[in-house]
Amino acid sequence: MLNRTIAPAFRQVSDINFIQPSSKPLHNGIPVFILNAGEQELVRIEFIFENGNWDKNKPLQAVAVNGLINSGTSKLTAKQIADGVDYYGAFLQTEYSADFTTITLYTLTKHLALVLPILYSVLNESIFPERELEIYQQNQKQKLQVSLQKNDYLARKNFANAIFGNTAYGADINLSDYDELKQADLFAYFKAAYQPQNCTVVVAGKFLDKDFEILDNIFGGAWQNADGFVRNSFGFSGKDGQDIYIEKPEALQSAIRMGNLSINRAHVDFPALQVLNCVLGGYFGSRLMANIREDKGYTYGIGSGIASLKHAGYFFLATEVGANVCTNALKEIEKEITLLREETVADEELDLVKNYMLGSLLGSLENAFSHADKFKNIYFYGLDYSYYHNYVNTVKHITAQDLREMANRYLDWNAMTRVVVGKK
Repeated sequence: MLNRTIAPAFRQVSDINFIQPSSKPLHNGIPVFILNAGEQELVRIEFIFENGNWDKNKPLQAVAVNGLINSGTSKLTAKQIADGVDYYGAFLQTEYSADFTTITLYTLTKHLALVLPILYSVLNESIFPERELEIYQQNQKQKLQVSLQKNDYLARKNFANAIFGNTAYGADINLSDYDELKQADLFAYFKAAYQPQNCTVVVAGKFLDKDFEILDNIFGGAWQNADGFVRNSFGFSGKDGQDIYIEKPEALQSAIRMGNLSINRAHVDFPALQVLNCVLGGYFGSRLMANIREDKGYTYGIGSGIASLKHAGYFFLATEVGANVCTNALKEIEKEITLLREETVADEELDLVKNYMLGSLLGSLENAFSHADKFKNIYFYGLDYSYYHNYVNTVKHITAQDLREMANRYLDWNAMTRVVVGKK
C-alpha cells in the first residue's frame, strides 16, 4: 500500500520545449506569425499595434481609441458589430497596455470568412460616434472617482508617476483629462496608429494554408499604409529614495508600494533578477510572505515583481497592512532586503525556488495560446528562443552567491521610491 507518510520523490525539470511559430507576410507587408496547434477547430488572431504619438497634453488618446474602437464604423453600428460577432459564436476583445494595443478575435476556424470582414471594418472604418464617446467619458470618470477613494489605487498611481513622470508609463490621469477627449483627436490617432506598417498579427490554434488565404484576402489588399505615426521614445530620471506619504486619517489599512527603475527582459541579468525576486516576494512561500503575513500577521498578502516594459523595467513591492502596524511593516521589509544583500540564501530555500520557477514555466505552456504568449514576450524585445534556453539554464545553475551579487546590484532600499497611502 501507498505510504502517505513519505513525500513523493521529485526531480528537476530537465528541458522545456516551445512551439515556435512559422512566419509569412500578408501582401501589404503585415508580418503574420502562426502557431498551428491543437485539435479543436478554434483559432485566436491578435492584431497588435505599438502605441505612439504620445502627447502629455492628451494622455488618453491611445487608451480611449482602444476602448471605443468597436463602438461603430462607417458601415456598422456598435450593436451590429456585437451581434455579428456573437451570431457566429466568436468573441472580440480589446486590450490596452502601456506599450501596445491588441485587438483579439476568438472564433471557430470555419467561420473566419464570415467574421473577419467585421473585424476589418473595426480596424479600418471606425468613426468613434459622439454619443458613444460621451457615454465612455461618463463611465470612465465614474470609475476613476471610485478608484481615487481606494488606497491601493492611489499608491500605484503615485508610484508610477514618481518613477516615470508624465509619460505613457506614469501619466497622472485626472477627471479633466476625460473631458478633453475629442472625436477628431481620436480619429486622427486611429488613422495614424492602426495601419499595416504598425501591425503585427499573431495566430494561434487550428490555422491552415486555406485559412491564411482568407486572412490575406481580407487584410492584405485594400488596407494600406498611411502617414502620421511616430514611435514613442521615453527617458526616465526618477529621484532616488523618495518618500511619498498621502495621509488618510480614517484609514484602517495603509497601502504600501515601493520600488525603483530597473532592467527589462532584454538585459542579460533579467533571469537572475527574477530568481532573486522570487526568493524575496515572487511566490506564496517567499520571505516577505513568511515574515509579514505568516509570522507578523500584518497583512493578508504581500508580493514583489520585476515589470518589463519596452522602454524600461522596474522593481516593485506592494501590500496593504493594518494602519497601526505600517511603520513596523516597512521596517521588516527593509530587513528582508538587507538580508539578501548581506547573507547568502540557504541551499534548501534556493532549490525550492528553482523547482517552483521551472515548474511554473512548464505548467504555463498548456496550449497553443500560451505558446503564442511566450513568443510575444521575446519578439517585441528583439529576442529569440535562446532567451528561454538562457532562462532555464540560469534558474538551474544560479548560486546563492550570484543572488547576493544581484541583490547588491539591483535591490537598494535607499534608492527606492516608497509610497504610503493611509496612516503610518
